[in-house]
Amino acid sequence: MRNIGIDIGGTKIAGGVVDEDGTIVEKLRVDTPIDPAALVDAVVDMADHLRRSYEVHAIGVAAAGFISRDRSTVIYAPNIDWRDEPLRARLEGRLDTPVTIENDANAAGWGEYRFGAGQGVRDMVMLTMGTGVGGAVVSDGELFRGGHGIGAELGHLRFVRGGHPCGCGQNGCLEQYASGRALQREANAIADEGGIGAALAAVRAEKGAIPGPAVSRLVLAGDAGALEALRRVATALGEACGGFQAVLDPELFVIGGGVAQLGADLLVPVKLAYETSLPGYGERPVAEFTIARLGNDAGLIGVADLAGKER
Repeated sequence: MRNIGIDIGGTKIAGGVVDEDGTIVEKLRVDTPIDPAALVDAVVDMADHLRRSYEVHAIGVAAAGFISRDRSTVIYAPNIDWRDEPLRARLEGRLDTPVTIENDANAAGWGEYRFGAGQGVRDMVMLTMGTGVGGAVVSDGELFRGGHGIGAELGHLRFVRGGHPCGCGQNGCLEQYASGRALQREANAIADEGGIGAALAAVRAEKGAIPGPAVSRLVLAGDAGALEALRRVATALGEACGGFQAVLDPELFVIGGGVAQLGADLLVPVKLAYETSLPGYGERPVAEFTIARLGNDAGLIGVADLAGKER
């Protein structure tokens, strides 16, 4: 039995036909339209194209934002002009197929739990380090959504009182200290300080900014300034994970997103900060840490697996 998964990103919409074992058998990508009506048209067109050659049971659509508990309505989307948007009804009316709507981070976390790095555990937390920090929680084999459907917004835990302003309207959120954007901020601060920041400053002088990929290249080359920027960001994430452990007690933390491509260079300082922040460390079981396996396909695969299961 195959489902379609469609993952709406800020710049691209990715869609695919997915087998029961999480294998993508056909995949498409198109640019994300700015106009909400055109975006719905693009999702419908993509789903129609993908199901021409396959018998499809249901369609899952993942998008950033708050999704209602019944997975039918986009309560709020930060990058799309959707407020209380009845997206499921709108799509089902045009596609005549069951549609499930899911938060994009939840979809990615579920994809990793079912078919990626989270296989074999029952309790897992996924954190994606991209522009912000996305979160997903699997508790006793079930995706946690909370009383209103919008739980597990782990990147918006207030991490620093009176800290950096966040796009959510608050200040000091974790994603301001543990994301790809935070890594660039720290890299700029170290470049300003001179000394170990010389290579970072040279990149900025050449390019006018310090792009995330440039920081990653310097990390992999062993540059002291880039490694210090990564240590600061990884420490913030690890300290937050100590708190998440106290509340959720997962067996496993899965780290995804662009920064996760740094592998052990990221995980070593994350685990050190986690251990030093964990209540009762040394007297209790601890979680394992691993890098996500499914990459950018996690959300597409996860939402396809979720499609139609809770209707």
